[in-house]
Amino acid sequence: MSISLLPDKSEIDAAAAVIYCSVAPTPQYAWPLLAQRLGTEVWVKHENHLPVGAFKLRGALVYFEALRRREPQVRGVIAATRGNHGQAVAYAASRVGLEAVVVVPHGNSREKNAAMRALGAELIEHGEDFQESVGHAIELAQLRGLHRVPSFHRDLLCGAATFWLELFTRAPQLDVVFAPIGLGSNICGAAAARAATGSRARIIGVVSAGATAYAQSFAERRIIESPVSTRLADGLACRTPDPGAMAIIWETVDRIIEVSEDEVAGAMRACFSDTHNVAEGAGAAALAGALKLRGELRGLRVGLPLSGGNVDREVFAEVLRQAGP
Repeated sequence: MSISLLPDKSEIDAAAAVIYCSVAPTPQYAWPLLAQRLGTEVWVKHENHLPVGAFKLRGALVYFEALRRREPQVRGVIAATRGNHGQAVAYAASRVGLEAVVVVPHGNSREKNAAMRALGAELIEHGEDFQESVGHAIELAQLRGLHRVPSFHRDLLCGAATFWLELFTRAPQLDVVFAPIGLGSNICGAAAARAATGSRARIIGVVSAGATAYAQSFAERRIIESPVSTRLADGLACRTPDPGAMAIIWETVDRIIEVSEDEVAGAMRACFSDTHNVAEGAGAAALAGALKLRGELRGLRVGLPLSGGNVDREVFAEVLRQAGP
């Protein structure tokens, strides 16, 4: 997939029509305390307000509506995830009458696992990281005759683009946006919506310093696999970039920066203090990136997605107890 294959505005609008049959557009707010903290105007897009607490739901709704048309014989699906993709798959699959199986690595978030089960998914724990879960999901798909839902796909990208379209439409004068990078649908959705609206905002990708595959691949202009150590930003814990996502990122993204676990924790605290919204590690990554570059942002209008709020209670309590912002 390359930039020439990004969805255009008519396709993003069509995806939005599918999504709005199930959920309403999410709000975007210019929070005064965050503006003081960053020293400039900042808009937060609240994808944490969706029913599964994360932007992933949008792509799943679009994917399953198209899947029903493409493959009407499908009776069940399987996906690998660290949590938000799995919740979205379970939610969307149930709406079209499909059984859902979700594979997660050992040690995955307890509360995300509980949410996936509550949404009707069969949960299987396998592997030490996301990539090992993907391999097992591929094997089970063949053994059990299930359709495997990928973590990066044009339909998922199109769904993510809808929230960026909402943001660029509501705040058309944005100068720069920060997008966390897991497998790539979020940041590629930003690129699609920017093109669709004619926005001139720069796109800065944010990865965890404990999961640098996308940053390294961006810098080297080739796919690089990198080990994963991040625990707090589990939604960014990617060891191997998706080639289709990288093709788009190379052509559309201005810069990719790394944020440490401490910087992510600080952003989670700042988000709670300044907006009283809960952000999971990956959901706070965009803010962490903006805080890291705050000296470069003065006088600019900044857009940040709060892409997910699904953090275990004990983890969040520990983050709040730590010293810092």
